[in-house]
Amino acid sequence: MSTQTSDLLAAAAPGTIGVVRGISDDQLDLPTPCQDYLVRDLLNHLFQVVVNFQDLAEKRQVEWAEKPDHLADGWRDRFEVETGRLIAAWSEPSTLEGVSPGMGMPQSVVGGMALLDLTVHGWDLAVATGQPYHPAPEAVAELHALVEQLGPTARKMGVFADPVPPATPTETPTSDLSHLLTQTGRTPTWPQTP
Repeated sequence: MSTQTSDLLAAAAPGTIGVVRGISDDQLDLPTPCQDYLVRDLLNHLFQVVVNFQDLAEKRQVEWAEKPDHLADGWRDRFEVETGRLIAAWSEPSTLEGVSPGMGMPQSVVGGMALLDLTVHGWDLAVATGQPYHPAPEAVAELHALVEQLGPTARKMGVFADPVPPATPTETPTSDLSHLLTQTGRTPTWPQTP
């Protein structure tokens, strides 16, 4: 990534934090663009990302198998606090050096993965709950190369679906966010109406 990871995380965080704050309790069982994930499942996953990637910044091992429920009282405030800790954890230049012992890939890629989840899942939660979403343009621009790099492996592992082609061959050029979403297997116009 050409820009410091913590700067990109700091730019991306407000949009996603705003979406999380805007989710009401009666929306937790709504579907999301992530197949098999309800809003509550995706929130718990995103919580786990912002917590675990703090440890990954410090090159510590993390546990992904456990699926804790983070949605106890005050979860919206806690998400903001944990996201702030995530940004702080990646602010040291040394966090981008070497290979992640837990992930087996360069630390710079690991930091990019945190940014990708924060950005794309912000959109997922926004469209699932009918909220506007304004991602940080600088974060979206940086993520295109990362998605291209990770895409083949992520698709084999079922993390990304196959890329979604434009709706028609004559469709006008898509926005940076729409292009990013299609490369991760999302349909930017979700939900599709029959």
